[in-house]
Amino acid sequence: MAFAFRTGLFNIGVAGQLLFGAFCASVVGVHLDAPRALLLPLMLIAGALGGAVWAVIPGLLKARFNVHEVVSSIMMNWIGFWTVYYGVRAWIKNPASETESKPLAADAMLRTHWLTDLFHGSFINLGLLVAIAAVIAVAFILGRTTFGYELKAVGFNRHAAEYAGIAVNRSIVLSMAISGAISGLGGVALYAGNANNIEIGILPSQGFDGIAVSLLGANHPLGVLLSALFFGLLYAGRGFMNAMTEIPPEIADSIIAIIIYFSATSVLIQRLFRRFAKRKSRAAADVTGVQGEGKVK
Repeated sequence: MAFAFRTGLFNIGVAGQLLFGAFCASVVGVHLDAPRALLLPLMLIAGALGGAVWAVIPGLLKARFNVHEVVSSIMMNWIGFWTVYYGVRAWIKNPASETESKPLAADAMLRTHWLTDLFHGSFINLGLLVAIAAVIAVAFILGRTTFGYELKAVGFNRHAAEYAGIAVNRSIVLSMAISGAISGLGGVALYAGNANNIEIGILPSQGFDGIAVSLLGANHPLGVLLSALFFGLLYAGRGFMNAMTEIPPEIADSIIAIIIYFSATSVLIQRLFRRFAKRKSRAAADVTGVQGEGKVK
């Protein structure tokens, strides 16, 4: 979400990209017999490619026909939902269940004993390291490369970027592809790390939670990492609130909603303060001008 926001795009199709990327990675994990050191990178590559392919379609529609990416990416969410629904049943269906894929073997999982032991049995897995690597890569691309500068320029002002000679349509497609690839990696971390299979009939809510995470993190790579950790703590902690305290778990949802509200309105508040500051400076300039004329007279 944050990468697309930084380049002027609203990729609301992250849920479908996440799910389809996880499906591609699960197909590789179930059917490919390879050592763990080779299997996990191949699953990550498959997940990234699956998410990128699913995001390129709205990017092409935006670049070629100016179809708004919000509309097309929302539609791709549900196309991905039903594609995975029938794809799981056709290729990796669990014989013991009508609604689940085959469970991944231990070698195809992102869980490791040393991380589990380090965090006392938690579900934290190698997906955390993948996320940190993605943060570093995105920060480098956007902040240190000409390609990243072009993407941000298109996001700030598409017409000005085109006038400056930047290939706007190419930047839109590549931006959506990179955003989708990151989403696909998130799908691998979710379904091969926190879980060990795909349950069909469910569109992952993490794709929409990314909107709040990116807003709170100001669309900055490091800010998004810290924001994601904070939201992860809220989501994980609310499951224990009702069991260990008398505080209802809905309090966590209320906190998240309040955070989203203030994050979304922060831009409006900044604009109001800027207008107020401009009016105040103009009024001060007018007063100074009147006083100056009086002294001259």
